[in-house]
Amino acid sequence: MNYNPAENRYEKMKYNRCGKSGLKLPAISLGMWHNWGGIDNFENARAMLRTAFDLGITHFDLANNYGPPYGSAEENFGRMFKKDFSKLRDEVIISSKAGWDMWPGPYGDFGSRKYLIASLDQSLKRMGLEYVDIFYHHRPDPETPLEETMGALEQIVRSGKAIYVGVSQYSADLTYKASQILKEKGIKLLIHQPRYNMFDRWIEDGLTETLEHEGIGCIAFSPLAQGILTNRYLDSIPNDSRIGKNTMYLKKEHLTDDKLNKARKLNEIAKQRNQSLAQLAITWVLNQKVVTSALIGASSSAQIIDIVKSLDQSKLSEEEINAINSIIR
Repeated sequence: MNYNPAENRYEKMKYNRCGKSGLKLPAISLGMWHNWGGIDNFENARAMLRTAFDLGITHFDLANNYGPPYGSAEENFGRMFKKDFSKLRDEVIISSKAGWDMWPGPYGDFGSRKYLIASLDQSLKRMGLEYVDIFYHHRPDPETPLEETMGALEQIVRSGKAIYVGVSQYSADLTYKASQILKEKGIKLLIHQPRYNMFDRWIEDGLTETLEHEGIGCIAFSPLAQGILTNRYLDSIPNDSRIGKNTMYLKKEHLTDDKLNKARKLNEIAKQRNQSLAQLAITWVLNQKVVTSALIGASSSAQIIDIVKSLDQSKLSEEEINAINSIIR
């Protein structure tokens, strides 16, 4: 069936300027880390992509090794894009990354010029694209000189294979150095993608100040703490959940009694606001001045619809912020 996007798709979504740049991102972006790989249901993923775009989500976030198997999320996205979005390329932001292990040997990991450029070339082929809008270095490399990694990002922009560049999981100090190196080359470090949620606030220890000072946008991944900040685990652990499956990224021991008790208390605040816990978690992340967009994952269209409803709620009051802080600090 042919896809005809909703005509009102831009009416309710909020779009925030990404740092000191000309680019705006939707307040909620869609990530393809889980549920988009070769082992997953293609039509379900395709339906989620359509639903997201119909709701005004214009930013789709991938990486070279998303799957499993590695590369398959980009391959599937490329198939979906060709079927449904080929005429809409200029209405969407597509990002990818490299920095974690992708192929065997010394040239398929971390931050060398060879790895980053080769990886992006592979990603573009998998997705059937001429360029990505944003290309990230996915994690710091303790051995490769930062000048080489940033030089690779400069080369990628100059080549036309990416419009903007970003980094992920960089410390405040490394982010500042990366920004300065790129600035000297006439390139803007557009965005930083850190893990950030009510249970993981490491960016507040210096990084947020750096981002604001340098005019760098921030897109927060794992704003729901991989599902812990949802109603999913408040009463029990479903067998089909990430914790129930005991995946390598989210294990039963991660759901401590302390986190569970805090989640239940936060859920009470959410109820008072007529929100779900997941909606409150998104509202909280977007309440932070430096955050441009919250990057969500999903396993169904219904989850995306529910999360986007968080934008309909009022901003957090000072009283609510204090109540939340008393729980999570």
